[in-house]
This record gives sequence, structure tokens and C-alpha cells, in this order.
Amino acid sequence: MAHKVTKAIFPVAGLGTRFLPATKSVPKEIMTLVDRPLVQYAIDEARAAGIKDFIFVTSRGKSALEDYFDHNPVLERELRKKGKTQLLEVLKSTNMESGAVAYIRQHKALGLGHAVRCARRLIGDEPFAVILPDDVIAAEKPCLQQMVEAYAETGGNMVATMEVPREMTSAYGVLDVSEDMGSVVRVRGMIEKPAPEDAPSNLAVIGRYILGPSVLSQLERTKKGAGGEIQLTDAISADILNNVPVYGYRFQGQRFDCGSKAGFLQATVAFALGREDLRDDLRDYLDQLSQFTRAAE
Repeated sequence: MAHKVTKAIFPVAGLGTRFLPATKSVPKEIMTLVDRPLVQYAIDEARAAGIKDFIFVTSRGKSALEDYFDHNPVLERELRKKGKTQLLEVLKSTNMESGAVAYIRQHKALGLGHAVRCARRLIGDEPFAVILPDDVIAAEKPCLQQMVEAYAETGGNMVATMEVPREMTSAYGVLDVSEDMGSVVRVRGMIEKPAPEDAPSNLAVIGRYILGPSVLSQLERTKKGAGGEIQLTDAISADILNNVPVYGYRFQGQRFDCGSKAGFLQATVAFALGREDLRDDLRDYLDQLSQFTRAAE
């Protein structure tokens, strides 16, 4: 039986250059999807999966991220005075208890594998999750919760996966599958950003991982790979050579790449349409916009 997963690493050291000039002063993870920052979606997903310890790998200029999770007594007092209890409850969901959050600095942008390696002393000898806030997944049961339940049966290492068009494999880590069991696949290898003709499958790795401490040992020895960065997929692949089983999990849900402008906009529309307080007005507007576009053609 696999150990319980209670720690999660959130690599948030990126500069968010695709969203300049906004990210000149606002960390990308604080940019709002409808009315919640991207990072809040990741935190809520982690909490639903039973995560108790939250480790953020940050960089210079991310102080707004730390402030976001802090208590704001002045704001809470004003809301309480005005009887805005509903907003108070919303605010409470953003607070993190003392000791539940740790911040580690990644001083050099050396890739996802390096970011995870930076947190090794806080992980110790336990399995842990890695969540990339850029990948927002809309699902009835949160993605990481689905994975934790599957991991309880499989152990080993587990990555979230989804099928992508063959021509897009060069943008992802791609699985080499040895056995397809439906929602779970057994993996014999992983290739980072292969050309379409070299990709062993069209199953791409998405930003959710459950990993054993052996991966941290592999990261200590992992050299720079694709893009001149230390790749997490290379360390997981090395674990396979040491007979540590690796699984891909086909999650139920829709993934949005909020690291891109188009993906962020798509997620904004999708999440807004999922809100009772917003969907009618937004749907009316989209209908009007569609009619205007057709008329313009």
C-alpha cells in the first residue's frame, strides 16, 4: 500500500514573459481567472486531495504571491463591520495557516527538475505531489484527488496524461507506454519535447505529478537536457531504469493551458460560463458577439 501524499511543490519561479507588461509587477500566478488567482485553483485542488504542506518554489519579485496567502486583519475587520459575511468566507479560503506554507528561492532558471530539486530538504523521505498552476483543470472530482486515489493502488511514480495531436508532441513530455490499462498506463520511458516523428505516443505529460523520494535522488544526478534545462521527466525516466514503476493517469476533466494568452482567455470564458451568477449575462453577450461577427462577414 502506498504512503499517503501530504506535501506538494508548486514551482512558481517563472517570469511570465508571455504576459508582459502585466507581469512586470504582478506575478503570473496572481493573475485572476474570473475572480480568483491562478494559484488559488491549484491550492484548492491540492486541499481536496489531502495536501497539508504547501511548498512554493519562487524567485525575486514574487512577494505579492506570499502576501496573497497571508491574513489581512484590516480588510477582515472592515468586512465584518459591514456585515459582508459571504465575502469574509471567501477571504478565509485564501488564508494559509502558519507553518503550512514554505517558500524556497530558485536563484537560477534551470528548469522544472531544478525547481523540484530546490525543495528536497523539505520533502525528506516521503512521496510528494507537484502541481503546475499554469495547468488549470476543470473537473467534477479535482485532478490530483483522482490521481491520489489511483496512486493508493499503484504506488511508484505517477504523472497526469492526456492525448494531444501528434504534431504538438514537441511541446510536451511524452510517454512511451508498455501497458495500457485504461485510466492507468504503465510507462517504460518518457521523452521530453520529441519531434512528432520521434514521439513514442501522443500521450503528453500534464502538470500534475505524484513522485517518490527516489526522484529527488535522481535529480541530484540529472544533467541539463532539452532546452538546456534540468528536466523532471529525465529524472523520472532514470527511476524507471532502477525498476521503480511509473504510471500515467488519464484524468477526467478539461485542461486549460493558462501559461498562454489563448488558453487563459479560453479558461476565463469556460469558468465564467460555469458560474450561476455570471453565465446568463456572458451567454447573452457571446450570442450578440456571434451575431455581430456573422453580420460583419
